[in-house]
Amino acid sequence: MATTTQGKPRKRMGRLERRRMFGDWLLLAPQLILFAGLTLFPFVVATPILFTDQLSFQDVGIDWIGFDNFTRIFTDPNIQREYIPALQRTLLFVALNYLMVFVFGLTLALLIYEIGFQGWFFTIVYLPMMVSGLAMGYMATMLFAKSTGTVNLMLAEWFGLKNLIDIQNPTGTAIILPIMIGWRYAGFNVAIFLAGLLAIPTETIEAATVDGASYWQRLWRVYFPQMIPAFIIATIFCLIGSFGVFDELIPLGALSSNNEARLLSVLFFTYGFMSQRLALGLTLTLETFLPLVFVALLLQRLQRRLQY
Repeated sequence: MATTTQGKPRKRMGRLERRRMFGDWLLLAPQLILFAGLTLFPFVVATPILFTDQLSFQDVGIDWIGFDNFTRIFTDPNIQREYIPALQRTLLFVALNYLMVFVFGLTLALLIYEIGFQGWFFTIVYLPMMVSGLAMGYMATMLFAKSTGTVNLMLAEWFGLKNLIDIQNPTGTAIILPIMIGWRYAGFNVAIFLAGLLAIPTETIEAATVDGASYWQRLWRVYFPQMIPAFIIATIFCLIGSFGVFDELIPLGALSSNNEARLLSVLFFTYGFMSQRLALGLTLTLETFLPLVFVALLLQRLQRRLQY
């Protein structure tokens, strides 16, 4: 009888666990279906194209060329003349955008954590994320156009400046673009950093305060060391997201006259859909994407080690 009595709770717990697991999978199912339909399925369909000379989706004269597309980035000088400058511009943008992650995200997270702003402040921080990338690009163009931009007109009227900001200028694009992206995704980064701040035991902060540590000392010796997992997560999202920026570049003239806005994402688009080099564009995308995945996996593994 004792054995039977002890066996019943185990049977019941197993049933509850199965129900809970079924509920979890039910909640995840819509996202998994969308991910499989919009990411995995297109990738599987596109994989055979990598080994052909297909020019477009309407191309019927397709030949199998093996790994020629994978080696052309190293052997074809015409591709190198386009790919290497675009890669350099993208890496510069990634570096500046990564800086904006901390300028906007970390600063706002610290303000919320230390001062405790109310709901209206969260609304202001997260509002830019509701605006599409295309609209954000047009807003930046209207603000910083050389002759008609609102900011330039104000600078000329109030301060008499003659050397105005030109968003179509290489320097203007290189500076304004990461600021615009950093402002748009500030709310996303605030959530990451705020979670890291809330995970810090209050006892360590109180002990540092009692010991006479200044606020900057607490930041560098108490806050930041315990926020490294949050920093790594923000780095992964920034790295992958920066290489995927596209919509914001179109209003800046990436497809026309502004070479500085011609990042790798724009180059891949023009190869695949404008220059009739579909297979080559897909191959270059994959060759750029795989190192990013490798770096992201390494960072994720490091984050898990530091967290657990």
